[in-house]
Amino acid sequence: MGTPEFAVPSLEILIANKFNVVAVVTAADKPQGRGQKLGISPVKECALKNNIPVLQPINLKAPEFIDELRSYQANLQIVVAFRMLPEVVWSMPRLGSFNLHGSLLPQYRGAAPINWAIINGENETGVTTFFLKHAIDTGTIIFQDQEPIHEDDDVGSLYERLMVKGAALVLKTVNAIKTNNYPSEPQNESVAIKHAPKITKETCEINWNTSSENVRNFVRGLSPYPSAWTSIENKSFKIHKVSIVKGDKQKGSAIGSTKTDNKTYLWMRTIDGWIAIEEFQPEGKKRMKVEEYLRGNKL
Repeated sequence: MGTPEFAVPSLEILIANKFNVVAVVTAADKPQGRGQKLGISPVKECALKNNIPVLQPINLKAPEFIDELRSYQANLQIVVAFRMLPEVVWSMPRLGSFNLHGSLLPQYRGAAPINWAIINGENETGVTTFFLKHAIDTGTIIFQDQEPIHEDDDVGSLYERLMVKGAALVLKTVNAIKTNNYPSEPQNESVAIKHAPKITKETCEINWNTSSENVRNFVRGLSPYPSAWTSIENKSFKIHKVSIVKGDKQKGSAIGSTKTDNKTYLWMRTIDGWIAIEEFQPEGKKRMKVEEYLRGNKL
C-alpha cells in the first residue's frame, strides 16, 4: 500500500526477491498539469509494469473494497507513504501490517518527517519499520536504520537516500517476519517527542525574525518541494537555496529588509545577520539564480 515515488523501491525490491505481491493499493488517479489529464501514481505505474492487480479505493471502509481486499488472502500488508488505515484493514492479514516511516521513531511521528528533521537542524535521522495499531506511528518497532543529515542536504537529497535505505529495511523486515524471527519493541514514550505535522502553504512562509541558521535549515527542509517562500516588494518568491553571510553583523537594518547591488547578490536581514538568497523562483517564472534575475530586474 503506497502512492508516491518514495514507495516504489520498496515494491521493486519485493518483486526482485520473488515475493508474491498479490495486489497493490494506491491513491485514485488525479488530474495533473495544465491539461488536467488523469495521472497515475508512481506505485500504480510500477504495479502495472509488473502485471500486479491495482486497487484504488476512495473509502477505505467501503464494504466492496474490504471484500475485494480480503479476496486476495494476503499473509502480510506493507504500507509505505499511504493513508491512515482503519482497523478492519490493518488487522486483516494473519501476520499483521507493518509500515515504513522516514524517521527514527518515536521521533517525528506524522506526515512530513524528512522535512521537519532538516527544519529542526537535526544531524541524524533514519527509517523505521513498525507494526500498525490504532494511534498513528505508535506501533511496536521491528527494525531501524540511521542516516546522517549532511550540512548541505535538502529534502530532495535526503529523501533519495532514505527511499533506498527504506527499501532495504522493508526487505529485511519481510524476511524476518517470514522466518518468525524478528524483534517487536514498544516505542519509548518517556522521551520528549518531536512531531512532523503536514506541511501547508502557511507553514512554508519564512519567519525572518529568527536566526540565520534557523532560516537556512527552514529553506533546506522545504527544498525543492513544496518550497519556502517570502514576499519581496509585495511579490511572492519561492526560496530554494540560501547561505549565511559570514562576518557581516551590520546593525541598523530592519528585520526582513533586503540589501542588493542589483547585479550579483540579494541579502535579507535576520535577527542575527544576513542570509544570501542564491536561488529562487519569482511568481510565474522558473527557478533561477539571483544574478540571472537581477540582469533583467531591479530591486
